[in-house]
Amino acid sequence: MKIDFQGWRRRKSKQFALADVFRRSGYTRLAGYENVNDGERLGPMRSNRRTFLRTAAGAMAAAPAMLGATAPPPNVVFVLVDQWRAQATGYAGDPNARTAAIDRLAAESINFQNAVSGLPVCCPYRGSLMTGQYPLTHGVFINDVELQPRTVTLAEAFAKAGYRTGYIGKWHLHGSPDGNYGRREAYIPSDKRLGFDYWKACECTHSYNRSVYFEGDDPAPRYWPGYDAIAQTEDACRFIEREGKSRRPFFLVLSLGPPHTPYDTAPERYRALYESREIGLRPNVPEDRREVAIKNLRGYYAHIAALDDCLAQVTAALQRSAAAADTILVFTSDHGDMLDCQGLTAKIHPWDESVRVPFLLRYPRRLGSKGRVIRRPLNTPDIMPTLLGLAGIAIPGGVQGEDHSGLIAGARPADPDAAAFLNLPAPFTQARRWGFAAYRGLRTERHTYVRSIHGPWLLYDNETDPYQMRNLCGKSEHKQLQARLDRALEARLRRYKDDFLPGAEYLRRAGLEHYREVNIPVGHHRSPWGDWEATIKQ
Repeated sequence: MKIDFQGWRRRKSKQFALADVFRRSGYTRLAGYENVNDGERLGPMRSNRRTFLRTAAGAMAAAPAMLGATAPPPNVVFVLVDQWRAQATGYAGDPNARTAAIDRLAAESINFQNAVSGLPVCCPYRGSLMTGQYPLTHGVFINDVELQPRTVTLAEAFAKAGYRTGYIGKWHLHGSPDGNYGRREAYIPSDKRLGFDYWKACECTHSYNRSVYFEGDDPAPRYWPGYDAIAQTEDACRFIEREGKSRRPFFLVLSLGPPHTPYDTAPERYRALYESREIGLRPNVPEDRREVAIKNLRGYYAHIAALDDCLAQVTAALQRSAAAADTILVFTSDHGDMLDCQGLTAKIHPWDESVRVPFLLRYPRRLGSKGRVIRRPLNTPDIMPTLLGLAGIAIPGGVQGEDHSGLIAGARPADPDAAAFLNLPAPFTQARRWGFAAYRGLRTERHTYVRSIHGPWLLYDNETDPYQMRNLCGKSEHKQLQARLDRALEARLRRYKDDFLPGAEYLRRAGLEHYREVNIPVGHHRSPWGDWEATIKQ
């Protein structure tokens, strides 16, 4: 049966959840080795993947007849930027940030105030986004490892539910098996695109003003004109306006490279905004790092101003297409950036400037247009099941993240004890450079607790110490709090079957010992406030 999605869009009666379609058909949430239909057992995980794709398409085909075709499935536009920390927006209180469009979006959106990137580095984040799994499960726990999923991916789930899928921009999931960035500008075959159809992407480049990409199945490299984020956004807007008139819903990822380094390459008109402007620093930037921090922040905020204008174009395209009310629009980042807070650079670290990311979600038809803050932590693996839940699509087996669609819709109470899982299975790049060993931790609404492989390391009360300058770990007056969080961390390790082995063991098992980034010389760094130090023992 062919689904008349255009007819659905013309109807304005009460909405329904497509998850009900699956339940009424006898389908349940799919999990590895569980029933898909009453009495039917699944085989191995790959059999689960095939079964999901078959049953999802069948249930979608049955949807209009069962529920009267009363409401359209939502489009999804997922705007992903690179290395934009949660603190760097106007709505979050940063006086340096020129983010008028993002601030307007925040006023109309669900704002996950404590969204985190559980392993705050590019490739592990993207692997978790596409699979709903934690890095040790999907296998990408360092950079430039190819994602080879054994379960249904995010785009495959949308595609088999009838969606047109598209990806524009930075991919960073094809990997470089040589361990030395060899495939970062290589063509990515269609069978490695994890369910995306429309394709204008590159594995990884941060040459924003000479940015390579590949279109569809053409292996010849092309180059975005000018500053790539602007050109990519213009292409996304054309996709939105074209597909908004289609009979099918669409799922589009717009993946932009800035404000990731290099900081000084935004268009001149944006750099001019910050050339002579006074830059306010966070209190946890030590005195000896202030000058370099200010220099880097000028470029960082210039990139941010450019991306804010890009987001304004996306929202305008949705309005022109008349699809805004029926579109889930997400704005988020793969991780943050320390920018000399704690005297540290880049990402990978468990402090808030690295792990916390902006996460705004707007869906006017179902959620209205009045902004609302959710304090419960949202972690990267939660994104896939939450988007599928909002779209009424069954969540495939193997997903480890939590579906927060009920919380978003107000159907589930908040849980102040909920926590996001932080993890660094094997130190690489900046972790080695600063001397940080493997760690696991939790970020709750209020606290950050981190255990190095050598033992308890960090404990912060983020309400009384928002800049994380007073480590409470090992303090007698916080003994009970530390013990409670440590028990919760132990429970999470058991839940994810994480044995917390030495990083070298995970690298050996995965055959990644030759990778350049895991062989960077090890340094040693001490807290500017004297309350922690590096954990790699030399």
